Amino acid sequence: MIGDKDNKVKTLYVSDLDGTLLNEDSQLSCKTVATLNRIIGELGGLFTVATARTPATVVPLMQEVHATLPFIVIGGSAMWNPVTGRYEQTRGIDDLTVNAVADVFDRHQAHPFIYRRHGSSLLHTHHYGPLSPQEERFVTQRQHLSLKKFFLNDSDYRHSDDEALLIFSLNKYAVLKAIAEDLRTTVPTCSVMVYHDNFDPSDGYLEIYTAGTSKAAAIRSLGRKVGAERIVVFGDNRNDIAMMQAADYSVAVDNAFPEVKAVASEVIGPNTDDSVPRWIEHELEVRS
Repeated sequence: MIGDKDNKVKTLYVSDLDGTLLNEDSQLSCKTVATLNRIIGELGGLFTVATARTPATVVPLMQEVHATLPFIVIGGSAMWNPVTGRYEQTRGIDDLTVNAVADVFDRHQAHPFIYRRHGSSLLHTHHYGPLSPQEERFVTQRQHLSLKKFFLNDSDYRHSDDEALLIFSLNKYAVLKAIAEDLRTTVPTCSVMVYHDNFDPSDGYLEIYTAGTSKAAAIRSLGRKVGAERIVVFGDNRNDIAMMQAADYSVAVDNAFPEVKAVASEVIGPNTDDSVPRWIEHELEVRS
């Protein structure tokens, strides 16, 4: 089960959130919170999360966890320090790339969200054009979050003095796949990630970052920062594959996509069974 039992090896544990650490209600169970706090406190484990989510939703989800390491957020384009409540190590998208990406969306008659860091802790999300029902639900669920503010029907949404961290769209997967293929051909200065929705594979998500941005690159950077000699990651979705391949040991939850299980070093129980924290706790106990 355990990839390396040498208790002298300093290990960084990194988990995806949705479908991996979060339960069927997209929350941390009480058992997961208690186990993570034991891992970080009593057992001295180095633990953090890596997610496409922004701090606006990550911070409330992780508020009961006694986290000390930065969270890898927005697909690796930023880290969020839970101790100071600030962004750090951001990777912005330059203005020329923002405009080129927006042109591609215009060709496909689609309308992305542009996420910009405003100051040290806020995120401004700009959108122009009509919202689809899916996008309206997305906004409604997030418009009252304290760390994010939406600017809808913003005709000047391409331009701002704030640093763009992410261009994001949710739509039918087939629509997003066509946009992604266009972007990969015409805008080499961006990094593109398109993937299916966990619950309805006909829906999808498209994330666009500055070139070279990924959760994989971010975990390697954080590993160097904390002096980790070994990195163990946990995931379930296709957008976790690169992160898993970059780790020394990778673990897929049982509900993961088949492609994810195929690249994982090990497959454990499902996200609904507190499987990730139980695995880490067991490994640290064995190695102590």
